Amino acid sequence: MSTPSTALIIGAGPAGLTAAYEFLKHSKVHPYVVEATDRIGGISATINYKGNRMDIGGHRFFSKSDRVMNWWLSILPLQLEAGQTIGALNYRGKSRAIPIVSATDTSAGDNVMLLRQRKSRIFFRRKFFDYPLSFSLNTLAQLGIGWSTKAVFSYLKQVLSPIKEEKNLEEFFINRFGKHLYETFFKAYTEKVWGVPCQQISAEWGAQRIKALSITEALKHFLRQQFSSPSEDFTQKETETSLIEQFLYPKLGPGHLWEVVTRQVQELGGEVHMQQKVVALQLEGNRIVSATIQETATGATYQMNPEYVISTMPIRSLIRALGEVVPAEVREIAENLPYRNFISVGLLLHRLALKQENSDLIQDNWIYIQEPDVQAGRLQLFNNWSPYLVTDPDKVWLGVEYFCQEEDELWQMSENDLQQLAIDELHKLGIISADQVIDGTVVKMPKAYPAYFGSYNEFPKVQAYLDGIENLFLVGRNGMHKYNNQDHSMLTAILAVENITAGRTDKANLWAVNTEQEYHEQADSL
Repeated sequence: MSTPSTALIIGAGPAGLTAAYEFLKHSKVHPYVVEATDRIGGISATINYKGNRMDIGGHRFFSKSDRVMNWWLSILPLQLEAGQTIGALNYRGKSRAIPIVSATDTSAGDNVMLLRQRKSRIFFRRKFFDYPLSFSLNTLAQLGIGWSTKAVFSYLKQVLSPIKEEKNLEEFFINRFGKHLYETFFKAYTEKVWGVPCQQISAEWGAQRIKALSITEALKHFLRQQFSSPSEDFTQKETETSLIEQFLYPKLGPGHLWEVVTRQVQELGGEVHMQQKVVALQLEGNRIVSATIQETATGATYQMNPEYVISTMPIRSLIRALGEVVPAEVREIAENLPYRNFISVGLLLHRLALKQENSDLIQDNWIYIQEPDVQAGRLQLFNNWSPYLVTDPDKVWLGVEYFCQEEDELWQMSENDLQQLAIDELHKLGIISADQVIDGTVVKMPKAYPAYFGSYNEFPKVQAYLDGIENLFLVGRNGMHKYNNQDHSMLTAILAVENITAGRTDKANLWAVNTEQEYHEQADSL
């Protein structure tokens, strides 16, 4: 009997675990997953702090890919809560059955998806604005006639005389929103998130993350809301991702889904090894022939000889593992690829200072903090992602988000100091009262966001070199140094497995994911 070939999968995040699952379902390749940390899910992990769960960065389970939507729901079926209904799920003349668990059916336990309403707002000038900006009378009144007039003329000027070749993110924003709106609502917040001027960030970031969203699209969406009822199709295929109104969400947070996937991978015969990292990869010709893996707890190493390698590790770390065989120019570019680190400060409170008219908790999932006098960039209200993330429904469970570099003072601060910073800043903004804070914790995620500046413009040289390694497949956000959403990362993993099973060594289809609006779903052959 022949021994099945082995695929070394580096990283137990969405892309790595999707690849492992797909190998087991659709091939005879044995998946061997190694994860450097003690946590499943990567940036999609869910942190459990005294029973209160934190979603690192917030994850809406929404995709324009039927394949990904079906994949998620095959793991966690949708459970409608009392009073919730959904209509026919039709798209491009096709219907599909959605696994639905009744609210009274307890057989699935916590292994279900919930249908959640999306609400995000901008906090600016100590006021709330719709996100993305709407053109309601309330918004225009808040901004004032003078500001609104300038914004309109600035946008019209840009429509009549657009920048023909967008060289950076500033020009990308100005082309779509006009200079006045860009300088008010985009410039300061974007630079807070990335730590560099917008002129230094590639326009490709906008194409990757914002796509077709513009003042025109926001206006169309606003008018549709005023004159038509919301679509009953929660897949919202015709809606720009930033404008979706509802989404799926695992009952116990995104990490719970990946924990369930891990168990299924293991039950199907796959291997998932925690606190193990790849420290060296040996090349012979254009193939990886061996990998050296280190156990982080003991420092002990062992070797394996995989037939295939699927990597989700940061490009910089991957190039280091390949060693001196990599051309010097490629090594230098990889070393200078930038990342932004992510800090989430969890705060448990009795109540917020901000209230709705009926005194209930405000309904936002995210609040984008665009005030320049604080470092906090975004605020999550975990209660509104899923009420099951909070042990006591009468308490408020927040995540205060910061973005920084490893060398920044913010990253070096102690947990106590970071908690106090978050409390002081939210108190200053009038969002909380410091005396309402009960408890808190801090989660730090290094290299959470691959950045599109520094040596990024030369990244195609790194990509070309790595794609030339026949049995190496790059997938996921850090694996491709590409700011993918979770569903895009999963699609790259699915395609990588399909390439391997088909004997395809060309990687072009992996890099094509999320370069077009419909994620290349023109046919069922994705």
